[in-house]
Amino acid sequence: MSDSNTTDVTNPSTFILLGIPGLERAHVWISIPFCSMYAIAILGNFTILFVVKMEPSLHAPMYYFLCMLAITDLVLSTSILPKMLSIFWFNSREINFSACLTQLYFIHCFSVIESGIFMAMAFDRYVAICDPLRHSIILTNPMVAKISLAVVLRGGMLVLPYPFLARQWPYCRTNIIPHSYCDHIAVVKLACTDIRISSYYGLFVAFLVTGLDVFFIAVSYIQILRAILSLSTKNARLKTFGTCSSHLCVILIFYIPSLFSFLMHRFGHNLALHFHILIANVYLLVPPMLNPIVYGVRIKQIRNRLPLWKI
Repeated sequence: MSDSNTTDVTNPSTFILLGIPGLERAHVWISIPFCSMYAIAILGNFTILFVVKMEPSLHAPMYYFLCMLAITDLVLSTSILPKMLSIFWFNSREINFSACLTQLYFIHCFSVIESGIFMAMAFDRYVAICDPLRHSIILTNPMVAKISLAVVLRGGMLVLPYPFLARQWPYCRTNIIPHSYCDHIAVVKLACTDIRISSYYGLFVAFLVTGLDVFFIAVSYIQILRAILSLSTKNARLKTFGTCSSHLCVILIFYIPSLFSFLMHRFGHNLALHFHILIANVYLLVPPMLNPIVYGVRIKQIRNRLPLWKI
């Protein structure tokens, strides 16, 4: 690193994002699939929102949660793609210190919110299949609003210490972030002080959110599976399972890449840095692209409103 990239101030005015170190010559080519994924995510999620709004039969808890998921995916992908594309296309690597912390907050906050939405959707499927007669009594519109508010507040409050702690650390080593966006650990690693508080708190949030959400989702689907297997006919079992298969697909799409990225970050020290960063980007970009496609294909009410999805 050159001396021009070091600073003695506690808060650098800007950070420098390198994009994908080691693959700088391929940035333009890498931007093509990333831009395509972003365009599909924008089109698909806005389509979901439009269809649910215009179709009165879709004004139900499952579709309210689906709209929350669509909004979350739009915010999550928009938090990283525009700046990433400016790096790839125009070599615009500078990002203001406050803007970097804002991006950091939005990425991690809405990742936690998305996990909470999956847990809420699993609860909705559990009630709909295991106690269908009470579904409309338990999941009323006020209850859906309370669950949604709790999911958003949980994400907002748990991640709030990230930027506040990051702002407190003195940065006197370098302002270069070897990443394509302002990831929490990538930012705080630049501090020239003991960052164990940030590191341990980040691990605590990851284990708390992922552990609890996956546990409750697993419990819900164990109960759902027991209810499905108790049905008398094969057609009834297939039809009932079909109502929650799309949800299972998007859960796997979200958690498998995140688990893979986490394990690589902790244990894949021998892997090249650019491979880590590519996986981190895919983890944030693929779910927003695939979620509306999965729901559009699997849910009949949505598919019927869109001729291109009729199969």
